[in-house]
Amino acid sequence: MTAPSPTSPTSVVTDLYVSTKTLHTEAERSGIIRDMLRGDVSREGYVLLQRNLLPAYQALEAGLESHRDNPVLAALAAYRLDRSSPLKADLVAMCGGDFSAIPLLAEGTAYAKRIEEAAKGNGELLIAHAYTRYLGDLSGGQILKRLLAKKPGLQPNELAFYDFPAHADLAALKSDYRNALDAAGKLAANPQAIVAEGSLAFQLNTDLSWAVQAAIEAVPAS
Repeated sequence: MTAPSPTSPTSVVTDLYVSTKTLHTEAERSGIIRDMLRGDVSREGYVLLQRNLLPAYQALEAGLESHRDNPVLAALAAYRLDRSSPLKADLVAMCGGDFSAIPLLAEGTAYAKRIEEAAKGNGELLIAHAYTRYLGDLSGGQILKRLLAKKPGLQPNELAFYDFPAHADLAALKSDYRNALDAAGKLAANPQAIVAEGSLAFQLNTDLSWAVQAAIEAVPAS
């Protein structure tokens, strides 16, 4: 995961970037995420991670959709980046049509539940989770796609998660989405709560990364 570049000093993206920089580094050095960035992740580890990220994306997308008429979140909701559908398709492809046997870990459940909580009320805390997930996907996703194609040798139909077919220019999409996050942050009633939520989001990611690695290491070698 590559950190998004800071924008203006008064932007929520900058505030999130600065406040989570240490946590971001810790996440990149944690468990299964570290293995991914080293180009040394196992197929089993990657499948387990993605299975446990699916509920988080589903919660984020449902939350944004529920606030599509909210002036603060309407612009973010309008992007409909929809990562859960291609993520589910990847899991189906990687698991031979059925991923129901892949366990949902407590840390994966906790992450999704936190996003569901963030969606309550005015939903402004979703800005932090959209930053963490979507801007992260747009920043480092293409690098991860190339690494995963090399090891564990995933095929194109197993890497649809990293494709944004509705957007021909990913650099432009990343820039536009960053601006949309900043615009939402300027309308938010409590920007500091959003920044604090960003720290929690990175911690949840780190917890999940370590949990996935522990679960994989606990499986006896065949």
